[in-house]
Amino acid sequence: MVSSRKNLSEKLAGRQGTRLLRISEVARRVGISSSALRAWEALGLVTPQRTQSHYRLYGESDVRLLQRAIFLRRARGLNPPAIVHVLKHQGVVSRPAEGTLDPGQRFRRLRVKRGLSLAQVAKATAVSVGFLSALERGQMRSSVATLRRIAKFYRTNILSLFETAGENQRLVRSSERKILETTPDVRMELLAWGSTAMEPHLFRVKPGGGSGESYSHEGEEFLHVLRGDFEIWLNKDEHYRLRPGDSLYFESSIPHRWKNPGRKETCVLWINTPPTF
Repeated sequence: MVSSRKNLSEKLAGRQGTRLLRISEVARRVGISSSALRAWEALGLVTPQRTQSHYRLYGESDVRLLQRAIFLRRARGLNPPAIVHVLKHQGVVSRPAEGTLDPGQRFRRLRVKRGLSLAQVAKATAVSVGFLSALERGQMRSSVATLRRIAKFYRTNILSLFETAGENQRLVRSSERKILETTPDVRMELLAWGSTAMEPHLFRVKPGGGSGESYSHEGEEFLHVLRGDFEIWLNKDEHYRLRPGDSLYFESSIPHRWKNPGRKETCVLWINTPPTF
């Protein structure tokens, strides 16, 4: 407990004397609830720092950005997803980095091509119309499990979201990897593509990040923890906690979910075969 408080105090002091703020302090200054502030984070408006004990910490730039968002809501009557869209268009909120792909736009093309309404897709996938709409406009990100469920409805898979058309590349430099950020806490980097029998990824999972609900698909999976801690559940009662150097193999048809229970980012080499994930 003493170590945790010391860590929080050091983080609050910030670098070069710049004080960082707790979520309750930011919520009070901006005039919104802490739960609303977490909702803004889920939309990608702000990305707070995290302490080893998972406390969210914000800087003054985050406060100014939130104040601007609140002004747009009150002055123009925009909802949160629309506000984030406006701020991204203005360059105030950064767009996804080059090489980062937008699953929502892919899903929208598939939906329009098949002549489906948002309501039809929402009913079939048990995802709300509002969430699907925000996802298609790039104003919302989704967990791996939810992406998998939507992709399954369109008879495709998450691999298709990386846009990997083209010949096999024997060598893939780290700067050339295909990247998919499902949520602010989960980043998937594709390590090879083309006519391959395997689908190798590097998963980077921030503390507390995970897959969401359980999901399953065809094939087999192998994962090896490179850094950090990793928890995974197979079915409802089979639980494993892996540490650096640990590996796990299982059949993909077994419902599985996972998360990072540790205090640091977890890196996992994750291979699916055949590439049906």
